[in-house]
Amino acid sequence: MPNDVASSPRASMASLHRASEPDVLKPLLERARVTPESRGRILGHAAALLADLRAAQNRGWVNQFLQEYRLNSSEGVALLSLAEAFLRVPDPETADLLIADKLGDADWKAHSGKSNSMLVNSATWGLMLGRAVIGEQGGVLRRLISRAGEPFVRQAVGAAMKMMGEVFVMGRTIDEARKRMARPEHKGFTASFDMLGEAARTRADAERYFGAYFDAIRAVGKDPKSGHSVSVKLSALHARYEVGQYEKCVPELTDMLAQLASEACSQGIHLTVDAEESERLDMSLDIIGSVARRPELKGWDGYGMAVQAYGKRARAVIAWADQLGRPMNVRLVKGAYWDSEIKRTQVEGLDDYPLFTRKASTDVSYLACARDMLDATNIVPAFASHNALTVATILEWAGKSRDFEFQRLHGMGEGLYERLVQEDGYHCRIYAPVGGHRDLLAYLVRRLLENGANSSFVHQLADEHLSEEELLADPVSKIAAVGGTRHPNIPLPRDLFGDWANSGGIDLQERSILHQTAEAIGAFPFVPEGAATVPVGDAVTRAQAAFTGWSDQSIETRAATLERLADLLEANRIELMALAVKEAFKTIPDALGEVREAADFCRYYAMQARRGLAPIALPGPTGERNELRMEGRGVWATIAPWNFPLAIFLGQTAAALVAGNTVVAKPAPQTPAIARAAVRLAHQAGVPQDALILVPGGPEVGAALTADPRIAGVAFTGSTPTAKKIARALLDGDDRPLVPLIAETGGINAMIVDSTALPEQVVADVLTSSFRSAGQRCSALRLLVLQEEIADTVIEMLKGAMELLVIGDSGDPATDVGPVIDDAAYDKLMGYRDSVKARWMKTLPVPATGRFVPPTMIRLDDMDDLRTEWFGPILHVATWPAGELARTIDRINAKGFGLTMGLHSRIARSGELAEMRARVGNLYINRSMIGAVVGSQPFGGEGQSGTGPKAGGPHYLHRFCAERSVSVDTTSAGGNATLLSLDEGGI
Repeated sequence: MPNDVASSPRASMASLHRASEPDVLKPLLERARVTPESRGRILGHAAALLADLRAAQNRGWVNQFLQEYRLNSSEGVALLSLAEAFLRVPDPETADLLIADKLGDADWKAHSGKSNSMLVNSATWGLMLGRAVIGEQGGVLRRLISRAGEPFVRQAVGAAMKMMGEVFVMGRTIDEARKRMARPEHKGFTASFDMLGEAARTRADAERYFGAYFDAIRAVGKDPKSGHSVSVKLSALHARYEVGQYEKCVPELTDMLAQLASEACSQGIHLTVDAEESERLDMSLDIIGSVARRPELKGWDGYGMAVQAYGKRARAVIAWADQLGRPMNVRLVKGAYWDSEIKRTQVEGLDDYPLFTRKASTDVSYLACARDMLDATNIVPAFASHNALTVATILEWAGKSRDFEFQRLHGMGEGLYERLVQEDGYHCRIYAPVGGHRDLLAYLVRRLLENGANSSFVHQLADEHLSEEELLADPVSKIAAVGGTRHPNIPLPRDLFGDWANSGGIDLQERSILHQTAEAIGAFPFVPEGAATVPVGDAVTRAQAAFTGWSDQSIETRAATLERLADLLEANRIELMALAVKEAFKTIPDALGEVREAADFCRYYAMQARRGLAPIALPGPTGERNELRMEGRGVWATIAPWNFPLAIFLGQTAAALVAGNTVVAKPAPQTPAIARAAVRLAHQAGVPQDALILVPGGPEVGAALTADPRIAGVAFTGSTPTAKKIARALLDGDDRPLVPLIAETGGINAMIVDSTALPEQVVADVLTSSFRSAGQRCSALRLLVLQEEIADTVIEMLKGAMELLVIGDSGDPATDVGPVIDDAAYDKLMGYRDSVKARWMKTLPVPATGRFVPPTMIRLDDMDDLRTEWFGPILHVATWPAGELARTIDRINAKGFGLTMGLHSRIARSGELAEMRARVGNLYINRSMIGAVVGSQPFGGEGQSGTGPKAGGPHYLHRFCAERSVSVDTTSAGGNATLLSLDEGGI
């Protein structure tokens, strides 16, 4: 192993984490390269393995099922979607809707009788019956089955889904899985049993998974000579396995893993810790390393871990494992979270990806890591792969050695290892998920996507158009040919939006960076500001005088000024975050989001100004010039809220400025300091002093501002009653011009959840939507509407997840929920809570001092009972009956607000129904309801929730402009020269 990696693995990990892809790949390419002589032998062996693999595709119903329903077909996708949700749906009505949604558009008849397997044909028959009943056609067959009734169809589809479950799940219990492993087809193979389940959401989940792992270890320990082992996921053992909760979760997880390892040691079996998302890597190494050094485990050679080759730090992790000073079983895998890792890096605006963006680059990394493992001193290698070329390469490097094993997933890669195991004496272990079929959920989706993606070997193998040469192409040559560059269709996060630069983030999932950020914020001095000092009338006078000079500046000049402001916001990020934490009581992630959104507004509106505010030549008769111009209106008043004291304050102001207006900006009385910092930076960026004037103060300042007849427009974000007062004020006085009001207000935002939804995902999104920012977002979830059949299950899980929320000082990296903004808000929310105490379903203890409103869940008899927006960490819960989604949406619409709505459902047609029927500015399907991104999710409501246009959207700037049309008769100065000078048109 190279000295630069082996000497200091943890330092290498830090430097490699988000390094550029070509730089990381350069040494990997050399490590993975084979000689021409070796390449010839490898290709010969790989071709033989390929033949075995292809022969196996026609053996056994599992392989034939996969071959018949490939993931690049509409039928394969339908099966994947149906299997993910069907078995967890408790009510027949929703199950029928799900079947219709997933099976209705697929051509099952084309697969009828095509397989050599009776089981596969039986499954196809069941799916075809379902299609016949719910489809538009079917003739006699449809009428026949319709008489049999929908339960018959559900039964047939259910049987097909359970067959799919058997493809990927070894057994519903550990005993069932052990018995299945004893079947003849598994002769010579061992298993690594994984007690299938998602990450824990509650303490009860974690305790249940811990018990399942413990029981599995004991069950496997009944026959240690079988060679079977157990795999564990740390995220299943702790519901807050997060960097921000390091001080709590790492010691607790270390203790739990030590208990499991001690039991495995006493039973004489192996235990492997699975790999997870990249942000958990450092934590997992701390836990794994601590357990590895336990004296009671000395001499036990059954301890192990998994390493994901798609990560840029993979080789350094292997070097670290080799230096633990004890035998370590290391399972090398390609990786299971590739798509989610890419998205998270983009969403958080980080410098670069923690993984490789090309499949072939991961293959190169895998080979380099494999070579390191074969050369290591203390590592017992396990190579998990379904790729014939990878396997053949490892066999070439290993020579006559048998001191390693191969691994494959249950249900994948059959045929690849049988000859190696049964004739050549190699060892292969099957990674075998254990659990109820309805629990396969995201695990099934993840594994199918991982192994069925267009670039994967398993998928390519099924493609009859690919030649053997293409299947066995050398990944080193592929990547060397492109210089190790990133995939051209996966831009760096900075370049995500193309036309404007994405704001940069801070990797708060890196513990050292998180603590450095928290310390810098804590050290920043802050003294609350006093009363306003600028008279409103004088401010308007100055801004009016500055209007002509600023509006005469070119669009390019104004746009460039906004871009400089965005750069300054990011350069002064820590100061602005500190003000958001100390003045507005935002948590550190929320404070970061505040700065990023403000920068995004500036860059996006600069781009939109260049694109949409330039004069437009209009058509007309010859001899006439017609033009439409977008020009500033005059002095705008922008009135911002305290809950987004930088992002909204600057968003409104930047839009008005780039459109050519001058601005008198009033921040919320609770947050003047961050507004003052923003205005200082705007002036530094080039906005003239009198083109942007700050007027801090309370309602009296706002009233004076909106009452001034020289104000040419108002942009306001706040409460609905205040917006209506402003609207009335702008109409006061017969001589006053009619001016625009852009108002964004709150709402009774509802999330609807049906019985196809994944409860774990629902709970995570509800916590985020309801309690992040202490519920003080206008988009926050106020009303959770659960389908009756799943309400108790989701509520129980939600209660358990709420118990794990950390309530405290906003500057503490561990805090989830900080205080509310002021005494008035605290008193109002606490008074309401007390008035409905009999309806509390769950509430939490809070610190004794400070304005902490306990996160509270309140049960409603009827969703119509909630008529008022409660702006804090208070969630109301009601239910709705199956089959009444349209009516439920209508009832929510009837409340008169229209800001945000959420829907959790696996039924695509339900999403389409919500899109057509919901009267809201922002509809969120299968995700949280907060965190709208500038340019991607333009934000703003309708009805009592705002006037539009939507902030961060393509129509926003025009509202700040006066549209002026100019028409010039060009013939009046001596004839139409253009017309007279035309050529003869080709004759």
